[in-house]
Amino acid sequence: MKEPVFALITGFVAGAAFAWLRLPVPAPPTLAGVMGVLGLFLGYLVVTRFMYR
Repeated sequence: MKEPVFALITGFVAGAAFAWLRLPVPAPPTLAGVMGVLGLFLGYLVVTRFMYR
């Protein structure tokens, strides 16, 4: 459970740094883009769980 929390904190700090430096965020700029990345990750997890059982 530590890894997701550390990843969230690191992402938050990186996002704040990009905003502070007025740089474009290297991530999808819309909720739909973020959900697409999340869907890709979840699809990968589901398929690998079934393939390697």
